[in-house]
Amino acid sequence: MSAILEKISTIELEMSRTQKNKATENHLGSLRAKLAQLRRELIAGEQQTKSGKGEGFDVTKTGDCRVGLVGFPSVGKSTLLTKLTGVFSEAASYEFTTLTCVPGVINYRGAKIQLLDLPGIIEGAKDGKGRGRQVISTARTCDVIVVVLDAMKPLTHRRLIEKELDGFGIRLNKQPPQITYTVKDKGGINVLPYKAQTGETAWLDESTIKAILDEYHVKNCEVKIFENCTDEELIDVIEGNRIYTPCVYAVNKIDQITVEELELLDDMKHYVPVSSGKEWNMDGLLETIWEYLSLTRIYTKPKGQNPAYDAPIILKKGKVTVEDFCNSLHKSMVKNFKEANVWGISAKHRPQKVGKDHVLSDEDVVQIIKKI
Repeated sequence: MSAILEKISTIELEMSRTQKNKATENHLGSLRAKLAQLRRELIAGEQQTKSGKGEGFDVTKTGDCRVGLVGFPSVGKSTLLTKLTGVFSEAASYEFTTLTCVPGVINYRGAKIQLLDLPGIIEGAKDGKGRGRQVISTARTCDVIVVVLDAMKPLTHRRLIEKELDGFGIRLNKQPPQITYTVKDKGGINVLPYKAQTGETAWLDESTIKAILDEYHVKNCEVKIFENCTDEELIDVIEGNRIYTPCVYAVNKIDQITVEELELLDDMKHYVPVSSGKEWNMDGLLETIWEYLSLTRIYTKPKGQNPAYDAPIILKKGKVTVEDFCNSLHKSMVKNFKEANVWGISAKHRPQKVGKDHVLSDEDVVQIIKKI
């Protein structure tokens, strides 16, 4: 482990000393590829040493989705969990009060949201310091991450936490890059580069791509790049284990700063000001978390009965079809499916008879009609 950490430190030092320009693009791309492989080895080696233990906190998933509270020690995560869920999580003025993962459940707009209070992380968590690996491994299982920041501390803490999560393959508020990467048995390396628009410069050229592939000892593959991407994004696609998670930044303890200081935060993206101690803007935080979860609630309507508004079927983000809805109830339902009656935003008239490919909207009412 120490040998890998030493190599990581050496590469990071070399990258910090290398001026970024056209002449150094290939070299920096190679260094980033080496760094990504070393981090993967570090994670795999630690898991093997611990026989799989410590990979994350053993917390059973419950409810419709999972939200994790991540931040440095003593920023107010435990108080937030207690106020939002009613589950007690010990809070104190000293650091590292929470030493394990404390779960709670929020019942909100018909959905059950599991909220996790994770222990505070420290700088170097991605490299094994503290209990950082357990915290970040559990954060990878969350549908939304809430990074809790202390309004009394420097806002640079946000970047430090992002760096720790980024080092463990968690990309916050980003979409997967539009790159396809296919390894082949023969044919050499075939690259379809991004074609820059008028007045635009392509960030990633073919020579850098081949330098990165060389670090992975890839001799035959096809790479297609459909948008302006960086070398780091190409490495993410090659590694194949990155996750892209929505993130809310909850700036806590706003009751301890001035109005002028609070206004300075307005330019921060994805941010919600709160005070867990005073219970200020708890509703605003919940509404933002709900928005970032992008859940779809579908109400069932048995024939001759009223819709079950108190028990919606919760489906994850993305296009939700009638077929997805049927599969969430029971996989055999699609086999006997004839048509469906739909009431709601997605319906042109009420009810509208639709097939299983019909795309549903949040809070639609669906009645399934089976084959006779």
